[in-house]
Amino acid sequence: MAAAGYWHCKTGLYRFSENEPEQRIAEVEPEHPRNRLNDAKCDSSGRLWFGTMSMDFTKAAGSLYVMDLDGQVRRVLTGISISNGLAWDDQRGRMYYVDTATRGVDVMDYDVQSGTVDNRRRVFLIPEGAGDPDGMTIDREGMLWIAHWGGGCVSRWNPHTGKQLAKVEVPAKNVTSCTFGGDALDELYITTARDGMSEEELQRWPLTGGLFKFKAGVQGVEANIFKGVLK
Repeated sequence: MAAAGYWHCKTGLYRFSENEPEQRIAEVEPEHPRNRLNDAKCDSSGRLWFGTMSMDFTKAAGSLYVMDLDGQVRRVLTGISISNGLAWDDQRGRMYYVDTATRGVDVMDYDVQSGTVDNRRRVFLIPEGAGDPDGMTIDREGMLWIAHWGGGCVSRWNPHTGKQLAKVEVPAKNVTSCTFGGDALDELYITTARDGMSEEELQRWPLTGGLFKFKAGVQGVEANIFKGVLK
């Protein structure tokens, strides 16, 4: 049986199946040829959320989008610099979001039925010198886990108080994202990247670019899949 999936690149969203050419299912920002797509994740209703950013790192040049269940793409936020981590707390009606350039983690009121958000506000900032917030996930206690690009760690935060609860050091400089896995969903899988590192940095952090696993002591939530209809 052929494997199938969805992925994103510079020009839009694509669908792929084993032994078949990729199929573009949505063109994104053709009017901005120096932009590309960045992190993407599905909410519990099966919508696909994704963002864009400038390849020249121009500030506020990107946006946040969602592909609804009917396959239509709509813009949710503008003025985004580096669209990154996404997480949802359905029980509290919250969606969390990272624009890396702001160093902040924001929250929005979120309607799981309609997929609409509003009232965006800051819940906490990653301290100076600790790297930049990148990918993000949430555990069953409603706490957020943040990957630190350039900071060599993942941190756990209480988004209701803005307090940092824990720090997991990773033997890699650029920590990009994290997600829960394992039979009990209590293992945190952590990704890292070598992009842009000097030879000296690679010697200091030779494991950068690897995948790491950490026994978190709490359970995460299952990842969601896209449930929409594509034309």
